[in-house]
Amino acid sequence: MSTDLLTVAPGDKLTALKEVFDAHKIHHVPVVRYKKLVGLVSKTDFLHFLRGFNRNEEDRFVNEARMRAYNVEDIMTKGIAKLSPTERIDVALEIFLENRFHAIPVVDDEGNLEGILTTFDIIKAVAESKVSAKEILDSQKG
Repeated sequence: MSTDLLTVAPGDKLTALKEVFDAHKIHHVPVVRYKKLVGLVSKTDFLHFLRGFNRNEEDRFVNEARMRAYNVEDIMTKGIAKLSPTERIDVALEIFLENRFHAIPVVDDEGNLEGILTTFDIIKAVAESKVSAKEILDSQKG
């Protein structure tokens, strides 16, 4: 789980969101109001928003104007799946499998954002555990 998060506020302009995506190698930005999680924006959703206005050619000026005209809350995903810090990893795996999400915010009992768990985090943890392919295959037989 990543805990050193870059976040945006719902009222931030999309230009601020673009700066976060451009400056950092991340694919999901939590949207918070104070410390409370209110949404999530994926890089894919952001790019889809931009391309939705310019299907034929890239027009930087139109995109810049659109990003200044819209706020993060206009494109964020609301009502997202969340995990508590104490939930087992198999809960996250079920969410990833059923919903094809690639990131799940981790929040405390009050809804304060504590971190974000990504499919990359799980792949990294499995890679570090040195589990063999045979062990994984054997566990699926049961």
